[in-house]
Amino acid sequence: MTKLPEASWTKREDLAQLVAALEAANARYVGGAVRDTLLGKDIHDIDIATSLLPADVIDRCKEAGIRTVPTGIDHGTVTAILPDGPVEITTLRRDVSTDGRRATVSFATEWKEDASRRDFTINALYAHPETLEISDYFGGVEDLKNGRVRFIGNARERIREDHLRILRYFRFQTRFGDAWDDEATGASSELASTLKGLSRERVGWELQNLLGLPDPSPTVFKMRELGVMQEVLPECGTREAEKLAELVRQEREYGIAPDAMRRLAAIIPPVPSLAQAVSARLRLSRAQRERLSCVAERDANDSQQPLALAYYEGVECARDRLLLTRADPGALEGWEAPQLPLKGGEIVERGVGKGPQVARILQSVERRWVDEGFPDRDRVLAILDEELP
Repeated sequence: MTKLPEASWTKREDLAQLVAALEAANARYVGGAVRDTLLGKDIHDIDIATSLLPADVIDRCKEAGIRTVPTGIDHGTVTAILPDGPVEITTLRRDVSTDGRRATVSFATEWKEDASRRDFTINALYAHPETLEISDYFGGVEDLKNGRVRFIGNARERIREDHLRILRYFRFQTRFGDAWDDEATGASSELASTLKGLSRERVGWELQNLLGLPDPSPTVFKMRELGVMQEVLPECGTREAEKLAELVRQEREYGIAPDAMRRLAAIIPPVPSLAQAVSARLRLSRAQRERLSCVAERDANDSQQPLALAYYEGVECARDRLLLTRADPGALEGWEAPQLPLKGGEIVERGVGKGPQVARILQSVERRWVDEGFPDRDRVLAILDEELP
């Protein structure tokens, strides 16, 4: 039987106390922590599946002095607040009914029954918290070794239970897969239209998760080939998919970390009104909308004065625009926008009456100061003399 390799998180003292409170026979590590530890990856979140009911979990934790929060109590999830990080504890479940958007569940008692309702074989791995022995009901360990992302059971049935699993498939395939699974891609293509029924927030979030991965460009091409991308982001045509691939190469060349919003800007045409429409449809935050609109205003002249661009638009947007126009963003590295060494009151002291004229002169001086590369105060005062009536 496969065992989970010992890792720093499996030796956590606070986690051992939690397991003792639940009793090891009632608990299993599950999901991403098991999968990623087998791959030697860093672990960020720890989930525990348990045969205990939520009320029992809360009572046992309370007796052990462990604070809990009922983060998803209706679906059996309680979060234990531990010194080294929270742990989600979820009671074994079975689906009673599903409509592709949400599921009605009841609690179960068998580990395999809980595993059977999960999406992919590599996510249905359970590890005993003391022996670290892995329970693998659907061949997930082998799939992980072979770089295969495969739905549990019938792919079409899994997707009909939760339509978002189509997008999750492409994200997990990008992270863990080597070759495409024919059944998964066939089912995703056949049921792509069901994505229209999902909340836009869920779609937007899943797209961002995909686009934030090291290189999602081959996946975006595949999603277009299968008709999936057209359902969630019809603005992404072949040209936009190619722009994403080019952007990934640019990021790597200049040592810039992947960024989901920059990449989203790449796969929609650079039209501000379109960026606004996509932002609204995907329910993006105000900051994300502003950034997407700013990047959509890019043009070939952005590279002529990169610091001026960063001064007016912010370093983040300027970097995005330079990368997307094949320009070197190196000038922005570590750069912070300076402050114009001139105040409106100084213009008033020169005899200009308070009002719009002061603002106009200040703007003219600032524009010339930026165009000249942010010279010192002496030069600013000289510019001011030239701008005074």
